[in-house]
Amino acid sequence: MSETGTEPRPFVRELPDPDAASNVRYDPSLEELRELAAHEETTTEFGSPSYVSEFRSRSADRTKNAVDHEFDDRDRALLDDAVFRASDREMICLDRRMGRHPEATFRCRLFVPVDHARIALAWANLFEPAEGDGEPDLYTVQDPDYDETAIRVLPDEGVTAVLGSDYTGEAKKSFLRLFMYRIKQRGGLGLHAGSKRVRVRGEDGDRRTVGQVFMGLSATGKSTLTSHGCWLEDPEDAAMLQDDVCGLLPDGSVAGSEGQGLFIKTIGLDAEEQPELHAAATDESAILENVAVDDDGTVDFDDDRYTSNSRAIVQREQLESADEEIDLARIDQVFFITRNPLMPPVAKLSEEQAAAAFMLGESIETSAGDPSRAGESIRVVGTNPFIIGSEGEEGNVFRDLVASLDVDCYVINTGYLGEQSTDIGVEESVTILTETARGRIQWTDDERTGLTIPESVPGLAIEDYYVPDHVEAYDEAVAELRAERREYLESFADLRDEIVDAVY
Repeated sequence: MSETGTEPRPFVRELPDPDAASNVRYDPSLEELRELAAHEETTTEFGSPSYVSEFRSRSADRTKNAVDHEFDDRDRALLDDAVFRASDREMICLDRRMGRHPEATFRCRLFVPVDHARIALAWANLFEPAEGDGEPDLYTVQDPDYDETAIRVLPDEGVTAVLGSDYTGEAKKSFLRLFMYRIKQRGGLGLHAGSKRVRVRGEDGDRRTVGQVFMGLSATGKSTLTSHGCWLEDPEDAAMLQDDVCGLLPDGSVAGSEGQGLFIKTIGLDAEEQPELHAAATDESAILENVAVDDDGTVDFDDDRYTSNSRAIVQREQLESADEEIDLARIDQVFFITRNPLMPPVAKLSEEQAAAAFMLGESIETSAGDPSRAGESIRVVGTNPFIIGSEGEEGNVFRDLVASLDVDCYVINTGYLGEQSTDIGVEESVTILTETARGRIQWTDDERTGLTIPESVPGLAIEDYYVPDHVEAYDEAVAELRAERREYLESFADLRDEIVDAVY
C-alpha cells in the first residue's frame, strides 16, 4: 500500500511517453549526447571524452529489491518520486537492445536528466540500438540530483530507480541484474562472467572448438583472460564473446548481454600485459570515467587521483579478439577466478566441488564494490553481487546444469602463492587456459592438497607452483581454510548437503 492508503499504480505506466512528452528527448544520436555532455568533458590526447563523476562505485549498501527485501511505504515513495521527477524536468530517453539470443533478448529504456547526458552517452555505447518500435521489457530511471542515495528494484515489473548517484555503473548493472533474473526464470542461470570461444588443435591433432566461461569479481583478471588472444596462430584462434554478464541456458548455450561495448577497469592498464584493452582504451572511440587526465589531455592509467575504480567504455570493434557474435553455442569449461594464496594456479573440480566453488565465490574486495574494503578477502556467491532470489538455490541449479551438460570446471588462481613469494602472471594463466582447451594437461589427484592438480602443463614448469612449497605450516593453514569454508556453506539453508560436503 502507498502512503496515501491506496494500492500503488503500476510504475511503468507512470513514466513519460517519449512520443508525447514535451520534456523528453527521445533517442538522440551519440554525437548529440556528447554535445549535451560537453559541459562535463575533458578531451583526452586521443580525442576521446573523459568525465569525472561524484560517485565512483556502486552503492550496494543502499540497494534493495522487492524479492529479497521487505519493501515498505518509503520504498514505494522513492519509486513514485523517481517517476514524478522524470515527468517534471528535461529528460533523455534511450532505447537499447540487450542480448541477441532468441531466449534472452530484451528492449531496455533508460531515463536520465539532460544535465547528466554523459551517463546516457556511456550507457548507449555499451548496448546496441533497439530495432523498430515496441514497448520496453526493462526500465531504469536515474536521477543523480535526488537528495538521498537509494537504488530500488522491482524485478518482476522490470523496473529500477537509481536515485542520488551519478555513477554509470548503476545504469549498466540495473539492466544486467534483471537480465540474469530473467535467465533464471527461463530455467537457466545468470552469470557474472565472461565468455570465450577457443578453436585449437587437440591432443589427438584434431581441431576442436571449446566454449570457456570465466567467473570472477571485478579486477581479478576476468576481462584480461576473456579478451586475451592466447597468442594463437592459424588454424587456432580465440575470440571473446562477452566480458561481464551472460546467461547459461538449459540447452548449454550461453547468451550474451552487451553487444557494443565493454566497461573495463583501467587502473594500471598496461600496454604489454593487456595490449588489446590498452589499445581500445586509447582509441578516439573510448569514453573515460574517473581516469586521471591532465588539463592538456594527457592520460595516466596508473594515477588513482579520483579512484582506483577508474573505467573506460571501449568498443568491441576495437578488440581483435572480440567476435562478431556475442552468444556461445555451447559451454564446455568454467573457470572460477580466485586470488586465494592457498590455491594452486589451477585445479580441476568435481560437479559438487564446482558448486561449492560457485557458492564460495572467493576473491578480493575491489573499489568497484566497496572502496573502503578494497584488498580484503571476501566471498560472494557466484562472484555475482547481483543475484536476486535464494543464493543457495543458485548453487543447486549450477550443480545440476554443469552435470547435465557435462561441463568441466576449474578454479584458477590469478594472484600469487603464499606470502606473495610467487606471482602467477598473465603468461602462466593464459598458458593454462590454452592447454586446458587443447586437452594436453596431465592431471593427478594430490593427497596433500586434496585437489586434482596438473602433473604437467606444456610450456610451463608447473612443479615450481606447488602450493605447499610456498606456504609455511601449509597443512594447518589449509585445514583452517576448509573449516571456514564449510561453516560458510552451512549458512545457506537451501544448499544441498552433498555440495557442503564437497568443500575443498
